[in-house]
This record gives sequence, structure tokens and C-alpha cells, in this order.
Amino acid sequence: MSVHNALDVALHAAVADYVAHNPRSQTLCEVAAHVLPGGNTRSVLYHPPFPLTMVRGEGCWLWDADGHVYIDTLGEFTAGLFGHSDKTVRAAVQEALVGGLNLSSHTAREARLGQEIQRRFPSMALMRFTNSGTEANLMALAAATLHTGRHKVMVFDGAYHGGVLSFAGGGSPVNVPHDWLVAPYNDLEYAAALVRRHGADLAAILVEPMLGSGGCIPGTPAFLRGLRDLASDCNALLILDEVMTSRLSFGGRQALLDITPDLTTAGKYLGGGLSFGVFGGRADVMDRFDPRRSDALAHAGTFNNNVLSMAAGHAALSRVLTAEALDALNARGDHLRERLNALFAYEGVALQATGLGSLLTLHATDRPIRNAGDLAGSDLRVKDLLFFDLMARGIFLARRGMMALSLPLGEAECDCVLGAMLEIVELRQALLPQRHAVQLM
Repeated sequence: MSVHNALDVALHAAVADYVAHNPRSQTLCEVAAHVLPGGNTRSVLYHPPFPLTMVRGEGCWLWDADGHVYIDTLGEFTAGLFGHSDKTVRAAVQEALVGGLNLSSHTAREARLGQEIQRRFPSMALMRFTNSGTEANLMALAAATLHTGRHKVMVFDGAYHGGVLSFAGGGSPVNVPHDWLVAPYNDLEYAAALVRRHGADLAAILVEPMLGSGGCIPGTPAFLRGLRDLASDCNALLILDEVMTSRLSFGGRQALLDITPDLTTAGKYLGGGLSFGVFGGRADVMDRFDPRRSDALAHAGTFNNNVLSMAAGHAALSRVLTAEALDALNARGDHLRERLNALFAYEGVALQATGLGSLLTLHATDRPIRNAGDLAGSDLRVKDLLFFDLMARGIFLARRGMMALSLPLGEAECDCVLGAMLEIVELRQALLPQRHAVQLM
């Protein structure tokens, strides 16, 4: 049997085993399909033949409807940085509930959370809250186009800035209709050429300091600093989408690279694990939202300052997420990624883990990955097989191979991930793409 056919057979068997071991999750998905398309209301969570239904989480552990226990390496796609039901965050939410759920008014909580965020991201001279990173990016783009009076926006192939701002594979049909200029990630020359051609009409350059959903592909320092210069040269706004990368240091990746954007968008864990987003930056741009102005820009949202997110976010940032804790988490992530890559190299398989700090994604290629184009030609069946094999060994991750470590996920759990991967690589050795030996002259 050819390797190609053998891989199909192995994947079919792994899927069949998944179905056999998760009947309750399958039933619950079928029930949900009577009211939700495909039983789903959040596309990223669905994968065939059906997704697991989780019933409980504690620390870095998950329990599914069929009684299986998993190490949660996905961490709610980076929003679950504090793990499941951190006691400090939970106490803050319970206290807020006692004081009233919807107060129809300003509270002191939003200012306190804003001060904590500004302490980390001083580039946010002023900010406004939203309910998600998607909303934050939509509002940042609105601010940029209105401030500059221009309409073109540069984005990058493979980028994800929210459900209506997705640029994988050429873009999504549900994207909002801005005048997009799409460039390859990590290609400063291409971006510069677009600026030379369209600079007079360019409102903003919107970029993730590391492609998150696009495969945990870091932007090079030269590329990101070059974009800062390009935006300044044509009087466009540089918007750093740090919805995912803000967790890479106390001040996000902008602090690590000493880049000051005009606007920053963030969210996810900054709300303590509850719904949250934020956009902010230069005072002259954000001041346009000041409702005391006669020409103020409107920005509504019933739950922008909801007491639960405000309470959870402030407790998490002021009492849990110290710089030391965040640095230790990112060091664990770097160590896990390095150990995985060392394992792949030792076993001679063409796999790799990309990313920074506590974020990583598995890929079925050993080629250097600088942008989405470098992933072309890799066999997605290999990633699927790794996914089902890891799940069968109690490692919960995204179908696309993404992991986002949480604070309670320690070295012991990282050892379990590495042990499971070693077992899988040795079992599937003949089915995995092989590294090519370097030819010596």
C-alpha cells in the first residue's frame, strides 16, 4: 500500500475511533442542529465528524460529555489565559453579581479596568471598550478612515481580525466592504510598493504582530518596524491587532519591539475570560469619540461596560496577571515549542511548531514559514491525524493544530504533551512527511 493510501486508512480509522468513543457528544450535536445550523453558533469550534461537547473545566483540565478528561492546551483560542474559574476572578464576578447585573449607567469599574490596560499599553492614551476583538477592529478601522478621510486599508494574506475581517485564502465573503489592499505577510517590499501606489488614499495598515489564526507565524522585527515607517511616511494610521499577541509580554509585542502604533486593538483575556474588546491609541484620534464634542463620533454597545467583564478584567489584571507570571508562562511555551521541534528533528519527520511564547501551531512541513504562501502544498491530512491522535491521548487543541497555554498549565502538563507527541510520531513514523538530509559538499 502506498503511503498516500496508508495515510487515508489511518485517518479513517482514527476518525472512526473518535466517533466510537464520543457517542454523547455526537448526540448533543445532532440535537443542537435542530435549532442551530449544523448545531453550531461559532464556526471555529466545528470540525467533522462532530465537535466534542465539554461539560466542565477546572484549572487547565476539561471534561467532556462522555466522561473523558483532557489537558486544555487550547485555552479558548488565547482568551482562557487564566484557566477555568480562577478563584480570584470568580470571586470578583460573584461580588459584581451581588451589586446588580445591568445598571444602565456609568460605573467606576470601567475606569479602573482602563487604567490597568493603559499601564500595560501606554500607547493607548485613550481607549474605548467593546464586546470582542472583532468589534474593536471594526471600530479602529472606522476611526482611521474618519480621521484620515481616506478609504483604503492594507491588510495581509492569512490575517484574521475577526469574523468579518478574515483574509485567509483571499478573504471571506462575509467580510465588511472596506477598500482592501492585501499584501503577503513579512514582505516589506510588497507593502512598500502598495504604499507608493496608493499612499495618498491609504487610511490604515492593520497588522497582527504575529499571524494568530493564520498559523502562529511571527512578523519579523524588520517587517513590523518597516510598516511603522511606511504608515508614517504617507500619514496613514498603523493599527496593531494585539488581540492575541498582547499576552506575549506585559506590554504586548509592541513593547518587545519598541514599536508605537497609532491605534491598538486587544481583547480576549483582558476581560478576565469574559466577553471583552478594546481599541485605543493617539489622543487626537480617540478624542473624536468624546461625547462632550458637538461633532462626536457615535460608538454604542449595550454591554461595552457590563459589570461582569469590568470586574473580571480588573481582578485578573491587577491581582493575577503579574509581569512575572506572564514571563514564566511565555517561557514555558517557548520551552515546549523548542522541545517539540527537537523531537521532530530527532525523529526525522517534516513537522514543526511555530509561534512565540505561550502560542504555537503545529505544521506538516519543515520548510521555513514566513507567510501563508509557505504553507501551500503541506498535507492537511497529516495535521488531521495528529489532531485525532492527540485528542485520543487526552490533549485538547484546535483542529488546525493551534495551542494557547494558560497560567495553570505547568511543566508537568507540557511533559504530557511532549510524551503524547513522541508516542504518536513513533507510531505514525512511516506515514509522516520525512525530512530531507542536508547534502554536504
